[in-house]
Amino acid sequence: MGRLARFGAIAGMVVLAGSPALAQQKTLTVAGYGGSWEQQLRKQVFPAFEAKHGVKIDYVAGNSTDTLAKLQAQKANQVIDVAIVDDGPMYQAIQLGFCGKIEGLDKADLYPAALFKDDKAVAVGQTGTGFMINTKTFKDKGWATPTSWNDLKDPKFKKLLVIPPINNTYGLYTLMMFARLNGGGEKNIEPGFKVMKADINPNVLVYEPSPGKMTELFQSGQAQIAVWGTGRVQAFANTGFPVDFIYPKEGAPILLASACPVAKASANPLANEFIKTLISAPVQTAFAKEMGNGPVNTKVDVNMPELKMAPVGVRAKLVIQPDWNAINAQREDWTKRWNREVER
Repeated sequence: MGRLARFGAIAGMVVLAGSPALAQQKTLTVAGYGGSWEQQLRKQVFPAFEAKHGVKIDYVAGNSTDTLAKLQAQKANQVIDVAIVDDGPMYQAIQLGFCGKIEGLDKADLYPAALFKDDKAVAVGQTGTGFMINTKTFKDKGWATPTSWNDLKDPKFKKLLVIPPINNTYGLYTLMMFARLNGGGEKNIEPGFKVMKADINPNVLVYEPSPGKMTELFQSGQAQIAVWGTGRVQAFANTGFPVDFIYPKEGAPILLASACPVAKASANPLANEFIKTLISAPVQTAFAKEMGNGPVNTKVDVNMPELKMAPVGVRAKLVIQPDWNAINAQREDWTKRWNREVER
């Protein structure tokens, strides 16, 4: 290659490198839930976002405590750009400095419950916590529909009950509710551990964290009742499997799926755009229709049949707001004790 040609090639490379499209980071790493959440993100969000922004999304599936652990392990060199976790771990992530501010967040169309202090995160879906039952089995056996958290103690559910472990919000909420029902609560968890060990453990088939395995246990007939969330149960029911969600009369703790842009020196500006896409009315509508997720955007019609399980409308009155400050101050100790005394 002659000197002139070489100069032209180098000049061309400089021009290309300086163009905005190529200057952008070409990969956006998103860490979030597996199961129906991952399926819907890959279907409803990723293709259009990748095409619009010329980016490839690298998705890392895991439960909220897994994602928080990754943020802690990578704090010297964060790989994740967007973290999607439950509200409890999100408060921890913010406190630990892992979340940056969401730039350009338009709050006009969002429910107040979706907002976090200083725009360090935003809720992307609302879920109530209660029971999933196999309606066909309950009908065939003539079993009454459970109405109370205390119904999980019933001996007829021996080795038929599935509860996620304590590192999953649904498992944590189960412990919390039994503490509340027996004179304790978030600041006195002792009664909860007592009930879990004496009355609930004999009925538990397995403490299962995986959404995929949870549905498999029902499909195989091994499990007939579980503690789970409205969105997960609705997504499962949408496949045609005979399950329904039950709101316990004592209340259904609310779970807010939440997203934040990870704070780091080379923060990808597309992290903010991705989060704003998640809370947009079209995506929130799709999440509602496909997963039964309670929307955070006020422009979504909450009267759609796909939200019949979601904590919206009259069902919102059954929602309980946990004290996350009290929980997070003790969660590590509770987890160690759970692993030692409950899930042995």
